[in-house]
Amino acid sequence: MIDDKLLSILVCPVTKTTLRYDRNAAELISTAAGLAYPIRDGIPVMLESEARRLSVEEVEAHKS
Repeated sequence: MIDDKLLSILVCPVTKTTLRYDRNAAELISTAAGLAYPIRDGIPVMLESEARRLSVEEVEAHKS
């Protein structure tokens, strides 16, 4: 679980856009960059090199 206040101030380090929290996958999603940043032990890992590339389908699913 990630704190709502922390989530409100975090942005994608690549695009500087807001992130969506995917609780089930424990990831912060940047649809603009097509990346999913992992959350490990409650700490967001905001490194592009650690992010997972999203498929086109995943990006579309998170936009809605």
